[in-house]
Amino acid sequence: MGQLVTQVDAFTNICFAGNPAAVCVLSESQDDGWMQNVAQEMNLSETAFLLQQDDGFRLRWFTPTVEVPLCGHATLASAHVLWSEGYLSADAVARFYTKSGVLIAQRLGEWICLDFPVNISQVTVAPPALTAALGVPCKSVLQNSLGYLVEVESEELVRQMQPNFQELKTLPMANVIVTSRSLPGSEYDFISRFFAPGLGIDEDPVTGAAHCCLAPFWRDRLGKNEFLAFQASHRGGVVKVSYSGGDRVLLSGQAVTVMRGELIT
Repeated sequence: MGQLVTQVDAFTNICFAGNPAAVCVLSESQDDGWMQNVAQEMNLSETAFLLQQDDGFRLRWFTPTVEVPLCGHATLASAHVLWSEGYLSADAVARFYTKSGVLIAQRLGEWICLDFPVNISQVTVAPPALTAALGVPCKSVLQNSLGYLVEVESEELVRQMQPNFQELKTLPMANVIVTSRSLPGSEYDFISRFFAPGLGIDEDPVTGAAHCCLAPFWRDRLGKNEFLAFQASHRGGVVKVSYSGGDRVLLSGQAVTVMRGELIT
């Protein structure tokens, strides 16, 4: 039998929404080149590779072009696969050893809760090309290890903007989170989009790592610790966010399996 691959839509409870990720629970260790080739073949924003260890799983994430140090939706998809495919019992905690430290996932009813490192942003002076590349006025601009964090004036601007991705690639940091408060009366506290041409992804559908940045940003502005967030990509996805300060943030989402396959090479 070849290597099994499961495709999961993460941060959604319906097929063909949220962010798709391929998940490979490896039967044996594989080299980096093989994993990068598989990720390129899958051609999704992320492909996750897991290898069982004594009390958990080593976890790595690859875009079609590079390995990344942290990925929320592919971790959510990985946890979903471990439970749904019988690698872990339904009441077990999923423990992942990653380049961003130990990450924990737990099932909470129909939701999966991820314990992730927070990513604090600092106010910065925006390069002039940033506003031009985004095509919308920036209300505030910050930066973090993921890229720029840009607040704009309204939900409509977030939803309607059409960035110039070639211009974004020329910036000192080619990844940008754009966010705003949601419209009055919305079920969501804030919305966002994530443009990541620096990672080989023009727009990521739903981004857990971006919400590690958004959690402290909106906690400071809204004066609350619990949020329901919507990432307004074409596919769209919902993230529950909990951040009370400190160095950890809780991200919760749902996931659904859409495909099972076998690599024959």
